[in-house]
Amino acid sequence: MYVVAQHTIKDSQAAFTRGQRLIKGQGAPSGTRALQFYPSTDRSAVTCLWEAESVADVQEYVDVTLGDSSENTCYDVDAGQAFADRPLGLPATAA
Repeated sequence: MYVVAQHTIKDSQAAFTRGQRLIKGQGAPSGTRALQFYPSTDRSAVTCLWEAESVADVQEYVDVTLGDSSENTCYDVDAGQAFADRPLGLPATAA
């Protein structure tokens, strides 16, 4: 499944430093990986697309990794209403 994580950044220096672990997948649950990373130009918000087995896997991973530097909201993508079945340029997967 695909999961969106929306991050409201409270401490940009800490969040972006800690976020490198997310991008690299360090400590990620099995089957969970970051696919896309979209920071706002002012670094106050970030939207990420994940591939994971559950929303809970992503939510717990980003909450623990980012700590109090970010408020995180995660939700599953409604594939039936999405504009594409996967992000442009990525191969099809078993997700």
